[in-house]
Amino acid sequence: MKTYQRPAVSAIVRLLDEKPERLIVVTGVRQTGKTIVALQALEQVDRPCRYLAADAPRNSDAFSDGMGNSTVAASEDLLPSVGKKDAGWIIRKWKEARIEAESSQRGFVMVFDEIQKIPNWPETVRSLWDEDRRDGRPLHVILVCPLLPPEEEDLSESLEERLETVRLTHWSFAEMSEAFGFDLSSYIYFGGYPGAAGMIREQDTWRSYVYDSLVQAKIGWGIFKTHRVKKPALLEKLFRISASYSGQILSYNKMLGRLRDAGNTTTLRRYLELLESEGLVAGLPKYIGTVHRRRAPSPKLNVLNTALMSVCSGYTFEEAEADRSFWKQMIKSTVGAHLFNTGMPEVRLYYWKDGNHQVDFVLELGGKLVAFEVGAGADIPGVTGLKEFEKRFNSVCSELVGDGGMPLEEFLSVPASDWF
Repeated sequence: MKTYQRPAVSAIVRLLDEKPERLIVVTGVRQTGKTIVALQALEQVDRPCRYLAADAPRNSDAFSDGMGNSTVAASEDLLPSVGKKDAGWIIRKWKEARIEAESSQRGFVMVFDEIQKIPNWPETVRSLWDEDRRDGRPLHVILVCPLLPPEEEDLSESLEERLETVRLTHWSFAEMSEAFGFDLSSYIYFGGYPGAAGMIREQDTWRSYVYDSLVQAKIGWGIFKTHRVKKPALLEKLFRISASYSGQILSYNKMLGRLRDAGNTTTLRRYLELLESEGLVAGLPKYIGTVHRRRAPSPKLNVLNTALMSVCSGYTFEEAEADRSFWKQMIKSTVGAHLFNTGMPEVRLYYWKDGNHQVDFVLELGGKLVAFEVGAGADIPGVTGLKEFEKRFNSVCSELVGDGGMPLEEFLSVPASDWF
């Protein structure tokens, strides 16, 4: 069977076919296939390439001659541990690539995977890249890294104008359908984790893999290793509660009531932001019509991959489908995750509620608004909520999704930005 390739592969190949005027950055949350995408792009490039993994225990370089032939060769400076790799390692590898690029009539492509694990990498990369642009070297450089944590964003400012970003999100319904044969119900429950797709027939194995190998890795390596977290047990409990209440509005005070040793709402808000940064769960703010008002105290929780909600529910696939109330929350969470994942970072996502009127999701881009109600059908409160929102805020359009409106399968094929 032909290996599935995400659309990002073609985007990278197109950039590699152009003159190297910008660094190519492949980024996104963990477990979305960034490394595979980069390697698949290299296979389609008709020039020699080198793949370097900053987190490899030993520095083995993957080479390709650009004609489909690949080898793995040990580097001269075998390193016994990742910790010894520093900016000097980047400089040495970059200089080697320059020699390759200048001796090749077709140029050269170099990939640095997990580049964020090298101290002071932005400054080093910027300096080397600027030298290459001044000298007109035919060297393309691809950087593969997760989304930068907030405290490191200032490090990348000096690189911002030099970057062409290819951002990967959780896998969409169309991708999981084409790659693994998921139908709509399977996608709603099992979500968009490609690494777990082959396990869904053994649901206990699937649940263990998602929580132990994905969630724990994201929290342990993605959060605890890169952020100061004073209450790690609290953060894990907050994740489970947030996933269990996905699709629902839950105030921070109510969260405090469900947690022990919860600290305060400021701590919970920060921890929820950390969970969002790892693509786990988001706390959607209430739309209030002006950026000058304070953030609403009650976020609407939404998992960013519905597999997380399923795992934390304890339901099997069959039990989840049979519980109509829970399945409706699963559908709402599927819609919210799709809007968040396909809209970031340009499109902002909210919910809206005022008295008896409410709207499940609100998209905002450049002052324009689009409102969505999920599965309302003939449900008068849902329809009237959309009408009331249109009257108050002059939204671009409003849409019912699911029963009585746009079919969910069709909705999941439309990226958030396409609504504007």
